[in-house]
Amino acid sequence: MDKAATDFFFNLLNAPTPSGYEQPGQAIVEKYCKPFADEIRRDVHGNLHAVLNPKANFRVMLSGHVDEIGLMVMHIDEKGYLYVSSVGGVYVPLLQGERVVFSTANGPVPGVIGVKPIHLMDAKERDSAVSKIQDLWVDIGAKDKAEAEEMIELGDVGVVDRTPLRLPNDRLVARGLDDRAGVYVVVEALRLAAKEKVSVAVHMVSSVQEEVGLRGAKTAAHGIDPHIGIAVDVGFATDFPNCNPKLVGEATLGGGPILHRGPNFNPAVYDRLMRAAKDSRIKVQQQPIQRGSGTDANVIQMTRAGVAAGLISIPCRYMHSSAEMISIKDADNAAKLLAKFLVKLKGNEKLIP
Repeated sequence: MDKAATDFFFNLLNAPTPSGYEQPGQAIVEKYCKPFADEIRRDVHGNLHAVLNPKANFRVMLSGHVDEIGLMVMHIDEKGYLYVSSVGGVYVPLLQGERVVFSTANGPVPGVIGVKPIHLMDAKERDSAVSKIQDLWVDIGAKDKAEAEEMIELGDVGVVDRTPLRLPNDRLVARGLDDRAGVYVVVEALRLAAKEKVSVAVHMVSSVQEEVGLRGAKTAAHGIDPHIGIAVDVGFATDFPNCNPKLVGEATLGGGPILHRGPNFNPAVYDRLMRAAKDSRIKVQQQPIQRGSGTDANVIQMTRAGVAAGLISIPCRYMHSSAEMISIKDADNAAKLLAKFLVKLKGNEKLIP
């Protein structure tokens, strides 16, 4: 990862991008893509499209979703405390005591999710975690409701306030690696492919609202009408205590990108991804998925008359927490693999199983 790529990735990870409010992240993606994309645009849902060779007849869509899970303000009480709902799959027991920051019309507003001191808890409270989000409150320091309403509007969204952390062995910890890691991969794949001769049109989509129903990729794919569509997301690493690889298949951080087989994925696309990995001498891991994947690949596959879909995943520990962890090396290798896949396409590939 060179300095420009590192700066791009970390700037993206620091941007708040909860589902439906991804604009800060998309501005960062757009700025980074401008030097090498032939065409850049945003659609009505907020998806960002960066395209190579747009006039080619054979179209390939790459999708990484830029949105992350978050919180939305639902109520302000008389004392100025905020009550929130989840945006996407928030695991409520992890939230107490976290710092949060809300995006508002007047700029960021920080706060903290309150927690009852352990000294004041009875035995039952100590042994049980808060599981209902409506039982949590957010303290933004307001003295009453009127002051809070000057700072925050109902419907404002926020995220846990965590900055990225680098650990030994190429480990990266951050909130929202699901799926800004995938955005990084598809953007870098586009940049690497732009240095070579590409025979197909490559539509890189930094997609929106994946965490609330795969919405952005669905509408973007309908507009692009791709022949091949590949999603890049995070996948389940199983190399931590009490994780059972029998459920999802084994994967380790630093072991390479994950390639997937199953009904969601076109066999010819899978074979070509495996060939690109071998040609690039990139070690990959495999995880089968026996149904729809729950990623952008799911809706891309079912677009219009059908799309030949594939999925590359970056092994990730502690998914949907504020301490998601990946190997930077896995992400870089996924980008190289995907770029090799793109460069080798001729535009006349046979994709019917």
